[in-house]
Amino acid sequence: MKNKAVKNVVIVGGGTAGWISAAVIKRLIGQGVNVNLIESEEIGTVGVGEATIPPIITLNNVLGLDEKEFIRETNATMKLAIKFENWRVDGESYFHTFGAPGKSYAFCHFHHYFKRAQELGVKDSIWDYDLNYLACQAGKFAHIKSPDPIIEMPYAYHFDASLYARFLRKKCEEMGVVRTEGMITSVQQNPEDGFISGVTLSDGREIKGDLFIDCSGFKGLLTQQTLNTGYEDWSHWLPCDRAVAMPSERLENTLPYTRSIAHSAGWQWRIPLQHRNGNGLVYSSNYYSDDQALDILASNLDTKPLAEPNFIKFRTGRRRKQWNKNVIAVGLSSGFLEPLESTSIHLIQSAVVRLIHLFPHEGIKQKQVDEYNKQSQLEFEQIRDFIILHYHVNERDDSHFWKDLREMDVPESLTHKMELFRESGNLFREQNDLFLESSWLQVLMGQGVTQRDYHPLAKSLSEQKILDLMHNIKRIKNEPIGKISSHDDFLKQYCGN
Repeated sequence: MKNKAVKNVVIVGGGTAGWISAAVIKRLIGQGVNVNLIESEEIGTVGVGEATIPPIITLNNVLGLDEKEFIRETNATMKLAIKFENWRVDGESYFHTFGAPGKSYAFCHFHHYFKRAQELGVKDSIWDYDLNYLACQAGKFAHIKSPDPIIEMPYAYHFDASLYARFLRKKCEEMGVVRTEGMITSVQQNPEDGFISGVTLSDGREIKGDLFIDCSGFKGLLTQQTLNTGYEDWSHWLPCDRAVAMPSERLENTLPYTRSIAHSAGWQWRIPLQHRNGNGLVYSSNYYSDDQALDILASNLDTKPLAEPNFIKFRTGRRRKQWNKNVIAVGLSSGFLEPLESTSIHLIQSAVVRLIHLFPHEGIKQKQVDEYNKQSQLEFEQIRDFIILHYHVNERDDSHFWKDLREMDVPESLTHKMELFRESGNLFREQNDLFLESSWLQVLMGQGVTQRDYHPLAKSLSEQKILDLMHNIKRIKNEPIGKISSHDDFLKQYCGN
């Protein structure tokens, strides 16, 4: 089967993962393949991935989605940042924005100049030079289009994941994707090479395929239950293994950012949508019981709950192969990284985009499979390191949870990045790292990691030029804030709600 041209793609499972996969493949490969998505109304989806990062805009554009229609159909709001509360110490907060503090320079990043300015008596925080942060503090949003990147305001969305899947389903069916309702009861494999040849539904129907996309969630119907791919467990670095989610009534003022609030053995998300708030608590069962977790979440809701709590069990890590034989795992079947940095939907997007780049038109070749798996592994590991950073670099003394995370050994790749920044202030983006230098900078500084030195180019400017530079950049960053509307007014004016 490996040399057989791929004409029929079968997607097992719907939800966000399934319908993004169907939409991208059908939109970009077009009439070259038939796409059949199998899902059952009897099987629910996790459906709590409601916060995104800026690449979602590229995805929506590639799919030809109108932004106004998308916002209306998914009850979306705009997202400029994540606010981390109580992570370094209780009572302190910082932002990880999608923007970048200051101004980018070719050979010397802004934070080196800022470090010099601090030595000269500047009392600002580095976020005072970040337009996204200033808009978050003012509760404002606008599409800012400027030839000068210093006043760009990158953004993403908060949206209802189940409504997004429904919205994509409608678009997919218009493009010719076939949806099959039914429960899969058995999987057929080619006896010679173990490739999947088809699946059988509970009513006896058989669906054949050349390439299968496993979007069946944590159970991994094809990739694990059938192919026994295996799992690389990262819970020794990221011990949270539970979440409890509970929607609540919307807030009167819709914040243009996600809130991540650390508690004594986990963290709470607050995601503002147009019609409700998304809330949840990610925690470790070694430190909290389910009842304790629910009590903490329920006691920290801003508004009245709208549904019963939904408990989710997970194990942080990744499937040992995202592509195994003729099965590609997408979404939760491929692995799980807690949604601290809103990467869940992005990992779906990148998995499908990677498949498009390496699509096996004329049959599955091992070099393609190996390259896909190498890129997937690197992406998971880089995001893993970034999430570990939030936990590991803390100064909390209120629980064994935080103390244990502070004292644990971390991957060498993360140790190197932290030590390099401490010694010299140097930050380098690894190849294909999802997070830019500005993201690493904000979390490192927010968690209390400081640089001991700065680049010699920052020393080459006179004291007055450094102070003038800070003053001018701060002025330029603040200028748009007085001219743009509130986040809620923007949504009303832009979408006619």
